[in-house]
Amino acid sequence: MLHIEARQISKSYGEVAAVQAISFTIEPGQIFALLGPNGAGKSSLIRMLVGLTRPDDGEILLRQQDQPLSQLPQRSYGYLPEDRGLYPDRTVRQNLSYIGQLRGIDKTALVGQIEQWCRRLDLLDKLDDNLSKLSKGNQQKVQLISCVLHKPALLILDEPFSGLDPVNQEKVLVILNELRTEGTTVLLSAHQMALVERLADKMLLLNKGQQVAQGSLAEIRQQLAPEKWFAVGLAQQLHCSELQALGSVSEVEQMTATEFKICLAPDASVSQLLQQLTAVAELSDFSRIEPGLHQLYLAAVGQHDVLLQSSAQGNSKGAAA
Repeated sequence: MLHIEARQISKSYGEVAAVQAISFTIEPGQIFALLGPNGAGKSSLIRMLVGLTRPDDGEILLRQQDQPLSQLPQRSYGYLPEDRGLYPDRTVRQNLSYIGQLRGIDKTALVGQIEQWCRRLDLLDKLDDNLSKLSKGNQQKVQLISCVLHKPALLILDEPFSGLDPVNQEKVLVILNELRTEGTTVLLSAHQMALVERLADKMLLLNKGQQVAQGSLAEIRQQLAPEKWFAVGLAQQLHCSELQALGSVSEVEQMTATEFKICLAPDASVSQLLQQLTAVAELSDFSRIEPGLHQLYLAAVGQHDVLLQSSAQGNSKGAAA
């Protein structure tokens, strides 16, 4: 099992700062997700991790072996690139056999492994079809199989769900969870927030090459949305101002005559809120509102864009002065 540590790594292409002083740690057997809009720096970061490019500053280390990932034996990791790398004029079987042999898999064992994976991903009837004849989704499944055939200790996936329908996205989700259970470390970049929310142990949210947030979903919620909101249903109508007057409430949004969204005051507890609510009305519903990853992602990127724009305007005025 591999432990990866990135220390203040940066990468620029001309005047474009693709990655700016990013640090993170990926523990063995962990699924770590890179999130961000197009141009955020995700693929640049992955290319540095696999050794296709080198950081301008900072370093990438494996703590136990203290060597860059590019120096590891190829059998140690699997990489699914953003630009797919298989051979369209060869069959599925030929592609996977060639990749498997490159990874050092015994030829006899390889035949069974290819059939096992193709059966699992509904590709058995496509084994002798040229890759170019397959749909985009089926090509993606072949590419994924080529990355896991040799049971790598580290799996790096750039947009693994691209082109897959919901049924096959779910199959890939199950496979990645199984690999994690077996001790494989997985780093992935993806835009499917609902899938990432179910899958990732830790996440790094990027925007324009900069870190916006990092940690587990709970930690990211705390960083980006520390307020505690609750959905409250009342058995009778109550004016919004009566709820706003409660000491444990900092903000109220009225949804219907009897339904409200209430933000807990920073110095109040949930039990205090419940006591004060039941003192003024009978509750029909009370539940915590947890923002989803998609909601957090959109809000954080929007706020970061505004911050960058304000900073650029400030620098421009300073230069003019």
